[in-house]
Amino acid sequence: MSVEEYVRRIDAKRLVSGIALLFILALYSPVMVLVLSPVYGSLPSHLFHSYGVAIFAGAGWFLKDQIQRRIGRLAAIILPVLACWTPTIQYFVLQQSSKLGNPAGPVITELFGYYPLVMLTVAVAGKQIQYALHLESQGDLVVEHVPLLGSYAVYSLGEHIARAILARAIGFTIVFSRAGLQFLIGVLYAAVIPSKLLVLAIPSLLFSVTSDVHLGGISGVNSVLQKEGYSLLARQESYTGYISVLENHQDGFRVMRCDHSLLGGQWTKSSPGYNPEVEDPIYAVFAMLEAVRLVEPDNGGPRVDAGSKALVIGLGIGTTPAAFMKHGIETTVVEIDPVVHKYATQYFNLPSNHIAAIEDATQFVKRAKKSSSPQYDYIIHDVFTGGAEPAELFTYEFLTDLSSLLKDDGVIAINYAGDLKLYPTGLIARTIRAVFPSCRIFREQLADKSDETQDFTNMVFFCKKTSDTPVQFRDPVPSDFLRSKSRENYLVPKYEIDPAVFATIPYKGRPVLIEKQVGRLHKFLDRGALEHWEIMRKVIPNSVWENW
Repeated sequence: MSVEEYVRRIDAKRLVSGIALLFILALYSPVMVLVLSPVYGSLPSHLFHSYGVAIFAGAGWFLKDQIQRRIGRLAAIILPVLACWTPTIQYFVLQQSSKLGNPAGPVITELFGYYPLVMLTVAVAGKQIQYALHLESQGDLVVEHVPLLGSYAVYSLGEHIARAILARAIGFTIVFSRAGLQFLIGVLYAAVIPSKLLVLAIPSLLFSVTSDVHLGGISGVNSVLQKEGYSLLARQESYTGYISVLENHQDGFRVMRCDHSLLGGQWTKSSPGYNPEVEDPIYAVFAMLEAVRLVEPDNGGPRVDAGSKALVIGLGIGTTPAAFMKHGIETTVVEIDPVVHKYATQYFNLPSNHIAAIEDATQFVKRAKKSSSPQYDYIIHDVFTGGAEPAELFTYEFLTDLSSLLKDDGVIAINYAGDLKLYPTGLIARTIRAVFPSCRIFREQLADKSDETQDFTNMVFFCKKTSDTPVQFRDPVPSDFLRSKSRENYLVPKYEIDPAVFATIPYKGRPVLIEKQVGRLHKFLDRGALEHWEIMRKVIPNSVWENW
């Protein structure tokens, strides 16, 4: 082999190694957010993530020469060791989430392992790519900027591919779980940069295999949760989040969790002789949604359950659909996540006699709008996900399409959880009322007058398609309650909100949310997500959230 051929092989190896490191780092970016989401929530985990990556990647690039001079080859061979230790270090940092708070917690957690890994990976990959390209004869500007732009393009492409793959593959096997993917990334680093120092990673790998409750079976998690009076019944990674079913043995309730949010829950303990026809929900709002049946029609005649049809957007644990079916209403459920539907059926007694559409609600509604005339007497819109609601399901366009599926005398109930003092809540309230001219708004509980800075609550918008008459509720009869104490207490809405509180549009704010401006709303959702995180920490103990 000639010297030139040897040099070309070395250059090719360096280039491939540099590109491979950038691709692995690009994979780690969305994985890191997934790791943080069960403890801090999806939106807070994203909040400063990209800024941190940009800062530490920039530092790695511009300090790569100094790093090369000071520690040389060591910078590369410690990369797989650091990648293997990062999950273990972060495991213990995440146990301190209640002390770290939110959004500081996600940033601090990433400082332990991930951000240093970003800086060193970019520094090592940058030098390898720079060496491989031999651009010295082209001048300093080319030597520095061509590899920089190329590295950025490789990383961006890798991150785009990683997000697309994870959206489809997450939860497919233990390897494609949050903890499993961190383990896989350590293996990939070791494959690209074999190092004798990997022996230093053995303690971390042993901990992951034997003690990391996220990698092991449910029994390992329950050994921790039982101290808080909880047990984990089921869990599965899914593309909408980490889905699990938790049982509280002391107070007697069961909940379904998605990341750092509860999709719903029901009481499991009852007094002797108490036999409701459907389970009692732990949240009043789910009983209140069923009040769509009590809204009086414009023609003055009573509504009849027999022959009626209902559409439910967003399943949760299935409280409202189960009640509808018990009343004899033909119910169609649209739920994007098959895991949520599976767990609602297996653990929350969702009856099987419903029509299930496991797909994106926007696609379902568009198709239904084209294929049939208005057919639903009742529509329930309940898609809140803990401060990071799918904003596209609250746009003027989507709600208009949804309205087209509602019969002229039909009723829609829209559940929205938010802070009445924040811009997104007012924007969505105005959008709903722009589509449905006759609405009344009720909150789950009275406002906490002691806190003047925020007013976070679940609220339900009861709306009709026409404005011929205002929304009025008939008096309930015993059969409406389905022998349920919860429904006796919470079915009839009590705490009405004056729509005037949403009338003020802030400077540069929008009167309604339209489809092409959904992206602008996301930056306003941060505070609501952080408020929701604090509320959830009062509902469920810290260690239950941390040991997901």
